[in-house]
Amino acid sequence: MALGQLPRTQGGQEVRTVAGPEGVDDYWRSTVGAGGAVPVLLDVRPEPTDLRLLDTWDVTFAGFAGDPVRAWYTRPAGVDEPLPVVIEYIGYGRGRGTPHERLTWPVAGYAHLLMHARGQSGQYGVVHTADPPGSAPGRPAPVTPGQ
Repeated sequence: MALGQLPRTQGGQEVRTVAGPEGVDDYWRSTVGAGGAVPVLLDVRPEPTDLRLLDTWDVTFAGFAGDPVRAWYTRPAGVDEPLPVVIEYIGYGRGRGTPHERLTWPVAGYAHLLMHARGQSGQYGVVHTADPPGSAPGRPAPVTPGQ
């Protein structure tokens, strides 16, 4: 029975504990610890778009093992005060495309960070971000192999 189907008096009372595989805690401790050696933000560059009402930057983050993760950061032009930010993660088969493809949030007055899902572009839309070594654009696979 789904949690939403339980009577209000029972909702949220059941907690299940599932043991992970042996060594999983050590694996994540070492993996997260190794991430501290790589700079988080690698690059932010203005992206010319010819859109006078918006400013866009090409952003590169360090992902797992230092592989680059790309994003577009777009906000209304000429706005200097802090804005609410919408962070959008793209689903399978879609790359981040070009800055012109996703304008709803910045045109509505929000800052917008459009994250590229590595290894997932190429099935539709404009491919703009290279995927990490060892992957093929748009391959039908989960973001995390083995899941």
